[in-house]
Amino acid sequence: MADGFLVVDKAPGMTSHDVVAVARKALGTRKVGHAGTLDPMATGVLVLGFGNGTRLLQYITDGDKSYTATVVLGASTVTDDREGEILKESDAAHITDKEINNGLATMVGEIAQRPSLVSAVKVGGERAYDRVRAGEVFELAARTITISSLEVSDIRRVGSRIEVDINVTCSAGTFIRAIARDLGNMLAVGGHLSALRRTRVAGFDLEQAISFEALKEQKFTPLGLSDVARKTFIVRELALDEVQELSFGRPLSVNPSELIFAAMAPDDRLIALLKNEANKAKPIAVFAAAN
Repeated sequence: MADGFLVVDKAPGMTSHDVVAVARKALGTRKVGHAGTLDPMATGVLVLGFGNGTRLLQYITDGDKSYTATVVLGASTVTDDREGEILKESDAAHITDKEINNGLATMVGEIAQRPSLVSAVKVGGERAYDRVRAGEVFELAARTITISSLEVSDIRRVGSRIEVDINVTCSAGTFIRAIARDLGNMLAVGGHLSALRRTRVAGFDLEQAISFEALKEQKFTPLGLSDVARKTFIVRELALDEVQELSFGRPLSVNPSELIFAAMAPDDRLIALLKNEANKAKPIAVFAAAN
């Protein structure tokens, strides 16, 4: 298969680029990308697109995501996670479960969140983490994100620290590390993330994921463009004459249910992505020609 997708369960201790490098070798192509970076510490769903699949990745990246994570209260770090140098430690033993739940509840909905300094966010054309490593002192601007669900699954008290397991569903651009940092700041004891696992990206979850070992050993069956298009977009089933119109570069009538949608041929091929514009549905990406 020249064009398609793989869903990989990223192992800890590697970058997302490490996974892409192995996928390039396994798939025999350099045209491989991913939908949303995972930190080396994190595990879980990493969606890879290859060939023409890379053209759909931006739409998958823009979808919402789900995570399980562990927040540690009682210490703040330079990276807002366990891999960073500890900046300050405090006794968190006095913090109640109610205070933890109330603090997290304030983060649900559309909020302004300041990204972690050690992140891939660009500042003046450079990644924030590169500027931090160069010794610069600065603060990233807050951005609007949406946390649609933030639930506590367990609270454990370990000496002077508290470990809080959470389940999060959020919009693209949300930093789970920032949730840990902000909760720690809110409770005046500091906080960081000690574990992070992404369980879902848009329509892709762990049930569909292959292990990193399976990727290396080439033991997988990729998902096709049509399968992914149906998971990601509202689909418009085209008649044969509409497929022919698109092959001539002509727009179709407006689709009433969605601004951007996938146009599928009767034989289940993904023909194009269409966008409603000026009372017409115009192609913004073409994937197959009419037979």
